[in-house]
Amino acid sequence: MKAKVGRHKALYRHKSFSRSLLLAFCFLFFLSLHLGCGVRRNPLPPIERIPQRTELLSGVQRGNRVLLSWPAPQRNAPPESVQSIQRIDIFRLAERPEDPLPLTEDEFAARSTLIGSVTYETIQNSGDTLTYIDTLELAGQPTRLRYALRYVNASGQRASFSNFLLIEPAARIAEPPVLIAPAEETETSITIRWRPPTANIDGSTPVNLLGYNVYRTSPSQTEISQTPINNALVNGTEYVDKSFQSGEQYNYIVRSVSLGTGGAQVESLNSNVVAVAPRDRFAPTAPTSITIAAAPGRLSLFYPANPERDVAGYQIYRSLDPALPKERWTKLNDALVTRTTFQDDTVESGKKYYYYLVAVDTSGNVSAPSEVVSETAP
Repeated sequence: MKAKVGRHKALYRHKSFSRSLLLAFCFLFFLSLHLGCGVRRNPLPPIERIPQRTELLSGVQRGNRVLLSWPAPQRNAPPESVQSIQRIDIFRLAERPEDPLPLTEDEFAARSTLIGSVTYETIQNSGDTLTYIDTLELAGQPTRLRYALRYVNASGQRASFSNFLLIEPAARIAEPPVLIAPAEETETSITIRWRPPTANIDGSTPVNLLGYNVYRTSPSQTEISQTPINNALVNGTEYVDKSFQSGEQYNYIVRSVSLGTGGAQVESLNSNVVAVAPRDRFAPTAPTSITIAAAPGRLSLFYPANPERDVAGYQIYRSLDPALPKERWTKLNDALVTRTTFQDDTVESGKKYYYYLVAVDTSGNVSAPSEVVSETAP
């Protein structure tokens, strides 16, 4: 009987200890949750997501080249990061124009050819757009070219292919024209002239020529604009540019435009460059229609404004002797007269005064003298 009572007491002590241990554990767990909610930790830096592919691959045929372009990655990870884009591989697949358009990435990977790569340095130093030029051998049967690119990271892992770009290049594309230097300059225009192409890039004739596009760049531009300065194709062999600014420096190129596959317009490669640095060396026309109004102790001159928009003002000259050489006449104004009237308050009654004007433009060019007008001071 005593042994049985002892076993019950031991079991009771064991259960009491277990309950105490359980209560202590629950208290510590609750305390850790409570304290953890009030602890402030340093925020973790955001994980930089590096774009691993593009869906915006585009391209165009120009002469015997295909110019590929796509948006450059906005940011790139450091070279040691596995997310760093180390290079961009360019692939091309030559197909028959009648081949099915759908193609899986695995089929493209198995059949395409690596034709080149964009290096890490080029990626780092690029602007908003990356480009790649594929020079073609245009001969033989019509071909459809399928392009795609893929990014390769620092570990050599390859991302998925970009979108597929399909181009059917034409072989009979006109050669570029030859620009004639120098250009012809006037105050209001720059005229560019050229000799037309004599053959297509594959040596064939007649020349496949629809017209020409004219492009102009200034030193501030890093590349030629994709938009020509002519609104419609130029059919002749000259172009008159009236939208220039004096004091700037321009480079002009012209491209032939041919009829390509499917009715598309295909430009040639660039012509040679003609550089033009227009300067305003053209004097305004002489002022005209000058009239004089007389009043006691005063003669007032009136004249219409010159038609040139760059006229800065006028110089007024006076003499008592109309036969005196004009370079010896007295200039009445210190600063350019910017109004279309001038009042001479230094006259003496009874004397006859002779006047002429010259116009001066913003570049300092001076017009020929106006006609001489005269009046006697009352």
